[in-house]
Amino acid sequence: MVPRNPVVPAGGSLLVNCSTDCPQHELISLETSLLKEEVGTGLGWKAFRVNVTSDSKIFCSAICNGSQMSDSSDITVYEFPERVELAPLSPWNPVGKNFTLRCRVAGGAPRTNLSVLLLRGEEVLSQQLAVGEPAEVTTTVLASRNDHGANFSCRWELDLRPQGLGLFQNSSVPRQLRAFVLPGTPPHLSVPRFLEVGTSQAVTCILDGLFPASEAQVQLALGDQTLNATVVTHGDTLKATATATASAELEGAQEIVCNVTLGGESQETRENLTIYSFGGPVMNVSGTIRNMSQPTVHQGTTVNVTCAAGARVQVTLDGVPAAAPGQLALLQLNATERDDGRSFFCSAALEVDGVVLLRNRSVQLHVLYGPKIDPAKCPQHLMWKERTIQILRCQAQGNPDPQLQCLHEDSMAQVPIGIPFCVRLNYSGTYNCRAASSQGEHTFVVVMNVQERNPLTITIILAVLTTLGFVAAIPASIYVFGVHKRRDIYHVNQGNAGIPLTPKRPEGEPSS
Repeated sequence: MVPRNPVVPAGGSLLVNCSTDCPQHELISLETSLLKEEVGTGLGWKAFRVNVTSDSKIFCSAICNGSQMSDSSDITVYEFPERVELAPLSPWNPVGKNFTLRCRVAGGAPRTNLSVLLLRGEEVLSQQLAVGEPAEVTTTVLASRNDHGANFSCRWELDLRPQGLGLFQNSSVPRQLRAFVLPGTPPHLSVPRFLEVGTSQAVTCILDGLFPASEAQVQLALGDQTLNATVVTHGDTLKATATATASAELEGAQEIVCNVTLGGESQETRENLTIYSFGGPVMNVSGTIRNMSQPTVHQGTTVNVTCAAGARVQVTLDGVPAAAPGQLALLQLNATERDDGRSFFCSAALEVDGVVLLRNRSVQLHVLYGPKIDPAKCPQHLMWKERTIQILRCQAQGNPDPQLQCLHEDSMAQVPIGIPFCVRLNYSGTYNCRAASSQGEHTFVVVMNVQERNPLTITIILAVLTTLGFVAAIPASIYVFGVHKRRDIYHVNQGNAGIPLTPKRPEGEPSS
């Protein structure tokens, strides 16, 4: 007969030998629905080649001694599936929610030996027999953080080991899962409340609890302008930083938006920003001399000091406010020497979104006026003794600072001013102290009277103090010295009467 219940590949051929040991056999035949071809015959046997296309049952029969004998065998066809495919996964799958793995297997036989497996990596999540054409197998998986980046696949297995042929299998192209966590809280956006036109300031957007933070997309925008953001992630925290620059076109109320997108979902935060223009305050001083780095006027000039700023700005000049916001403040004066070095202060106030912003500016006025020597700071009469150290204290005022010289009216000798010098007899006389600058000159007369030192007498008084509880006064000789022109006071050394007398000179007096 044939191998009992053979398993053959679809489209193949099978050699079937129908034989009998009956010596008186008659007709030997093969009955099958498959195409067959007789390929050989002999005593008690006949061979056929059968083209196998599907499962079938074959019958061999013969007549022996007038009786019919038969035998049968089942032919099982096996074939590998034509296609196995895992359905595409969602681009992103939220952690903590289920997703479905769906596998389709087309073809394959016998189905009783064909199973379909769904896998995560090499881990078998589900194994089911292939049913239907095409066979579709599904299973549900709870997404976790560990599933992010994992490969999922589908594999068919045709187990023909009971038929002695082995285990055949093939897998689909793997699909990578992307899992994510987007917190329910919006990002924290830090922005300035105000921003002046022409200035820039950093804007920061932070979102915690994001997974995977490195794959999130961040967009920072000021109005319709997208800001160039630098994104840094650490663990589940994302921080985006950008620089917002205020331009004149954006002046007014604006919004800064931070949008974080992950897994097709997004969280957004909006914060208000007021962009304002605050020019000035600008101060001007009229009547000034050109080519001067600081406001400078001549004495007697009528000076107008003004302060102005932009629209809606209230200015105040030296405590006096302008008539209305947007108007300038004016202060007029006739410049005198008392105004030299005078500072004028202007304050500008602008209300932005309920907050008053302040700016201050000041300007210092310089008044050019002629030299003047103040009698209170320069004595008219001086009486000094010769050979003493004195200082001529004399000051002149003016702008620019005048040069001051005191010259003897006869000898034109110059006496030092403001520094110590030794007085001599020939210094006596009248001095013309002259202060001069580009604005004119002023002369002041100082009379110096130097006195000659008079001859002095020296009195010596000797006194003896006793330790016995009483004092004895001893008359002393009185000597008059008229040799020197100074007075010395001598003291008796009480400890040793043999020590000579030494003079004690008055402080500051030079030695002879």
